[in-house]
Amino acid sequence: MLHLKLKTDPRWVNIVESNIEEILTDHAWCEQKAATNAITIITLNSEYPELVTELLALAKEELEHFEMVQEIIKKRGFSLGRERKDSYVNELYKFMNKGGSRLHAMVDRLLFSAMIEARSCERFKLLSKEINDPELSKFYNDLMISEAGHYTTFITFARKYGKEIDVDKRWKELVEFEGELIKSYGKHETIHG
Repeated sequence: MLHLKLKTDPRWVNIVESNIEEILTDHAWCEQKAATNAITIITLNSEYPELVTELLALAKEELEHFEMVQEIIKKRGFSLGRERKDSYVNELYKFMNKGGSRLHAMVDRLLFSAMIEARSCERFKLLSKEINDPELSKFYNDLMISEAGHYTTFITFARKYGKEIDVDKRWKELVEFEGELIKSYGKHETIHG
């Protein structure tokens, strides 16, 4: 369903397990950034009421996920560290078209968002199946389902509003780019690292 070109090496879970506090902190900030991204899309495209309504709900859900991760951090006696830069997302962002019409920019932002959700979903699925921590296994299984829904939301809106754009062609280009990009990742105890 996610159409990712390259799956994460299962050995990434071993790296994650070596520093649970770090993965949880990174994950918390990923959820905050996802909420911020949804709000940014709303801010730039407020003339689309259905988009605004759906992305407001999505932003709230992302903030709830942030809170859920923070609760796990506190429960385990960890502390929420400082915000982390997400090199994967920053590299993916460079692929977005910066010129063109507002519509092209919106469609690209929606596809960019769908890709991040797709990769997060794939990583959460791997964690849910492979991590040796029953609480986190269940937690990541539940979040995987949510991320798949977010992926669908973003890609559906890209197709709905991008009728005059070859959205499927642009998505394939992004999938190809991400497939090459992700080869450099999977070596750190971060969601996208």
